[in-house]
Amino acid sequence: MLNLSQLQTFVMVVAEGSMTAAADKLFLTQPAVSQQMKNLEDDMGVELIVRGAKQIKTTAQGEVLYEHAKKILSLCVQAEVSIKSIGAQLRGQLRIGTLNSIGLHLMSPIVSRLLKFNPDFKIKVDYAKGEDLIAQFEKGELDVVVLPEIKKNYGKELTNTASHILMKEEMWLVGSGKDEFYPSTVSVQEIKKIPYVHFANEFPDFDKQLATHLKNIPAVFESSNVGTLKRVIENGLGIGFLPAHSVKKQIRGGRLNKIAVTDFEYKVEFIYYRKNTGPVAESAEIFFQALTGDHERS
Repeated sequence: MLNLSQLQTFVMVVAEGSMTAAADKLFLTQPAVSQQMKNLEDDMGVELIVRGAKQIKTTAQGEVLYEHAKKILSLCVQAEVSIKSIGAQLRGQLRIGTLNSIGLHLMSPIVSRLLKFNPDFKIKVDYAKGEDLIAQFEKGELDVVVLPEIKKNYGKELTNTASHILMKEEMWLVGSGKDEFYPSTVSVQEIKKIPYVHFANEFPDFDKQLATHLKNIPAVFESSNVGTLKRVIENGLGIGFLPAHSVKKQIRGGRLNKIAVTDFEYKVEFIYYRKNTGPVAESAEIFFQALTGDHERS
């Protein structure tokens, strides 16, 4: 019988591309993750991942299990949220502001479950620059903002506000999966020798940290739209840093390759900020709990 804990570990290993990264996300040791993977393969009687690769790759059987496992875990979360949301005091409109680069990741299947069981509850999501979202939140025009840590990135502090870490994410350097001439490992300085595509203006602290390592590097293309940048990189125009959640699917499919950087890494925390008081404070908290339950299993 399939073990949900093992399935969650398997999905995380495949999504993160390594057992070490999966262990970090699951708050486990790398040997514990490795043992769970071995136990799952023993139970299934087949190899699920290709060991020895620079990045975890699934076998044909592993890819089938991965797709089913995601659905199984998602259904478990949906069942939990559906049960908890019945009778919950979800009403009115919850106005959320976030960045374009994390908007789709934020709006999980959980949203439809919450709305289905709470017909008096509405959700509105607006995308804008971080500074503009903060101003709208302070004016009371938004009930929730989801942004990289505000003080570090925008030099602001919010009052009468509850804040929770929604998710932690890495910035990955990626290149086209079609171009074999891109190296699998580079140093920061070696990036200057390759056409560079820049993800601009979404995460100010990342821009600042990267600039200290890559001074005056000319970008052949730049945009704050993740979708546009993925297509540009897939087409071989250059390499660039993008949020890991936005490129994992393309990496698994071979359309993009992750390039390891030996002397630079960056992790960003996305924070869920909500008002402490007000008519939708309870709804905002329930919505946060639903999202974290889904992301922990995604």
